Amino acid sequence: MATGPMTTELKGTDLVRSGPSRAEAKREAGIRKFAEIFARVALGAAFLSAVADRFGLWGAPGKPGVAWGDFQHFTQYAGMVNSFLPSRVIPAVAWAATIAETTLGLGLVLGIYKRVMTLGSAALLLMFALAMSMSFGIKAPLDYSVFSASGTAFLLFAMQNGQAKNERDG
Repeated sequence: MATGPMTTELKGTDLVRSGPSRAEAKREAGIRKFAEIFARVALGAAFLSAVADRFGLWGAPGKPGVAWGDFQHFTQYAGMVNSFLPSRVIPAVAWAATIAETTLGLGLVLGIYKRVMTLGSAALLLMFALAMSMSFGIKAPLDYSVFSASGTAFLLFAMQNGQAKNERDG
């Protein structure tokens, strides 16, 4: 008997097939596609929202719902997250994070270079989670779902890898 998504058995004189029907397979593919787009756009929007905050687009520093409100406050936060780095490199780290988040956010939302964008997002979020863990303890990245976001990005990358393999093999 074969294993995989569909198996066949001979019962009496009838051939019996088990596995998803075409309609079920189509519905499952639609759900997977929706989940991929939803996760990709959600991650991208989160990156872009954080960038908007550090340039004051969500409001001034100290306003309710505003994390930083300007780049100076964001740079101070970057210094706290990366407390293990020399203070002289923190402005460069803040700008590198901003450029990476802008690039990745736009790429994810637009759905371009998906394999690069999802892997880059996963790596950036993992670095952020590890830096938060080193500076604030493990609870902070867990409470802010940074590991979860990184895992989601890695899962999106795996989905893109699977699609690319299917396209090559198919």
